[in-house]
This record gives sequence, C-alpha cells and structure tokens, in this order.
Amino acid sequence: MRLCCEELTCCKYSYINQENVRITTTSVVEVRELVLDNCRSNEGKIEGLTAEFVNLEFLSLINVGLISVSNLPKLGKLKKLELSDNRISGGLDVLAEKLPNLTHLNLSGNKLKDISTLEPLKKLDGLKSLDLFNCEVTNLNDYRESVFKLLPQLTYLDGYDVEDREASDSDGEVDGVDDDDDEEDEEGEEEDFDEEDDDDEEGAEGEEEDEEEDLGIEGEVEDEDDEDDDEEEVEAVKGEKRKREPDDEDDDDDDDEDDD
Repeated sequence: MRLCCEELTCCKYSYINQENVRITTTSVVEVRELVLDNCRSNEGKIEGLTAEFVNLEFLSLINVGLISVSNLPKLGKLKKLELSDNRISGGLDVLAEKLPNLTHLNLSGNKLKDISTLEPLKKLDGLKSLDLFNCEVTNLNDYRESVFKLLPQLTYLDGYDVEDREASDSDGEVDGVDDDDDEEDEEGEEEDFDEEDDDDEEGAEGEEEDEEEDLGIEGEVEDEDDEDDDEEEVEAVKGEKRKREPDDEDDDDDDDEDDD
C-alpha cells in the first residue's frame, strides 16, 4: 500500500490492491510506501508522520524543508529513505537508533560538507546504497575512497560500486516493495499479448471460413448457371425438332403425290 502527501492527513487511506481494486482503510498498519515529497515540514516534523506506520518500508521526504532528521519517528522496518533536496547538515546519528534496518539512503542536494558528518552511518550495518549527489562533500579529494573506507558495508556510492560499476535496477529497489508490482505488470502485459494473439487467430480463422463460404456460394451459383444453360440448350434442341417434324411431313406428302 502506498500513500501520498494529500492522503496522510485524512482519517482514511486509499490504495490499489493486487487485484487493481481501490481499497479504503483507517489502518496505517497496512501502509508500506509513503511519498511526502514537497510537503512542508514544521520545525522538522511532518504532520501525520508517526511511529504508527509500523510496516513502512519506503519513505520519501524530498524537498520538505528538513534541516535535521532528529524528529523522524522510529520506523523499525524502513529500508529506503529519500531525503534529497533538503537542508540537512549533520545529526545523522539518530538514524541508526530510529531506522535500524535502513539499506538505501539518499541525501543528495543537502548541506553535508565533511566526511566526518557521515561517520554515524557506520552503525547502520545493513546500509548498501548511499547517494550524496550535489553535496559539497563530493568535491573533496579522494571523496569516494574515503567514504568506502569509512563505511565498508556500502556496496554503492552515488550509484556506483568501489570499482566504478553502475548499480543495476534491481539493486536500486527495496526488496518486496516494487518487485511484486513489476511482476504483476509484466504478467498482465503477457496476458494481454496472449489475448491479442488469440483474437488475431480467431479473426484469421473466421476470415478463412467466410472466404470458404463465399467460394462455396460462388460455386453453387456457377453450378446453377451451368444447369440453366444446359436446360436452355435442351429446350432449344427440342424446339428445333418440333420445327423439323412438320417440314418432314410436308416433304413426305409431296413425295407421295409425285409417285401417283
């Protein structure tokens, strides 16, 4: 289940289930993805964002005006956190306490200047991917080498591993959050293609049957025409015979008279 900013402050939450049916619920327990991009924070807090989202795995807080992460609620199952385009300059030590299972962290476009500000991330044992694009820290000499050395648990920094190999799409997804939807979409597309193929085959068979019927009708018409022609020829022959018979009789009479 995925929520956006407009739905967060409502008492009811709506989402699309696996059967493509919109479901409305009052339970935050069912929410696994929460996108609050461009919502305005108030003193580092987002209205409605609480620790009640116990099954939340993906949280996006892009451009919400955060200057600190200290007011984030404790979310024990959160795996991916998007914090890009805020004004965070430090205080990352609370992440290990509140988000112990974090695997993907995006801090691009923040006010991080020194490698030392990243040191608290050492406590996030499961952290695999860290993004720091457009942070001043990326301008430091030996930036990449220093970060990989500081955070040995990292697999990808700014989308590339220690040997500059780009992360695959699957590495960028949170396990269990997006994969199911993608598989369902692919299965749906395959079913659509199969149905289209079946329709095409049925259409082709129908056309062939229509052509055969047309040919059969044409053949019957031709046969009827041939029969009509034959009948006309027979009638013509009979007519000629009828004409000849009186003439033949006249000729016989003439012959008799001559004999007399």
